[in-house]
Amino acid sequence: MTPSKVRISIGTAAVLGLRELRLDARPTTAYMMLYTETGCIANCLFCTQARESNSERSHLSRVMWPDFPTETVLRGFREPKLDVLERICIQIINYPGFVDDTISLLKALKETTELPVSLDTCPIKREEMETLKEAGIEKVSIPLDAATPKLFDEIKGMTTGSPYRWETHMEALGEAVEVFGVGNVMSNLIIGLGETEEEAVAVIQRLMDMEIKAVLFAFTPIPHTPLADRPQPPLESYRRIQLARHLITEGKGRSEEMRFEEGRLVSLGEEVDLDELVADGTPLKTTGCPGCNRPYYNERPSGPLYNYPRDLTEEELHREKEMLTRLMKDD
Repeated sequence: MTPSKVRISIGTAAVLGLRELRLDARPTTAYMMLYTETGCIANCLFCTQARESNSERSHLSRVMWPDFPTETVLRGFREPKLDVLERICIQIINYPGFVDDTISLLKALKETTELPVSLDTCPIKREEMETLKEAGIEKVSIPLDAATPKLFDEIKGMTTGSPYRWETHMEALGEAVEVFGVGNVMSNLIIGLGETEEEAVAVIQRLMDMEIKAVLFAFTPIPHTPLADRPQPPLESYRRIQLARHLITEGKGRSEEMRFEEGRLVSLGEEVDLDELVADGTPLKTTGCPGCNRPYYNERPSGPLYNYPRDLTEEELHREKEMLTRLMKDD
């Protein structure tokens, strides 16, 4: 049975004509989240949906996710207000029966729209992956979030009372590549949880060696979560990791070719031309599936923008190039 309710991001609601909202940047992916009144059985310290979180369930990161009857949302896909969508992304909440609910929702979507569908999920069984692929899931992300096993345990693993383990996530990511194929598997990485730049770049390389692309997020403190008082990462540090991630995922560099001092990235490699690397600003834009721009998921529209949800303006590109040249002056 198709779930009676589903959450969608407020920007998605505007694109589907379900909310009146002025959009500075239109989402090019429709972001959906499974609905549950009980929250997630996991207890990730940064997450509004965590079992022990006192945050509003209607939020994820800094974005509002109102709930709607599923049929209302499906109708929005039949007659979207703005013709900008390139894909759908379903965000799971870990609760008993979430895989069955995902399959039912996916079936309803496939009967409604031809948009490709991605899934952001915790580790699931191989046979469940195969069933989801047969049902129409094209791409999948299994978020590590934390860059090291130690941070993983402290932020979303055993120490927090969650069922997640680093080893289980890595095993599931490997199986996902076998099921969904090379180029179709990702893993979210949240920068600002206590990792060094060197540790972040190392896990990006490790994932890429497994044919998995890292998707970068900037940590965002949310009221009433255990990490509410932790600051966002320095923009300069995030920018260096973005450049390294771009080189690695595009096959233009490796972490071993980069140089670090006390955990800070100081050189991208002897052969890297910084002007060429940031010529059009691509490394600074939102990473994820094709068509994913996640407007203002980690930042206010007034900035600073950790991930640009659109092409950079000439002024923004000039400013970013100046900053990056200064940041990598030891390159």
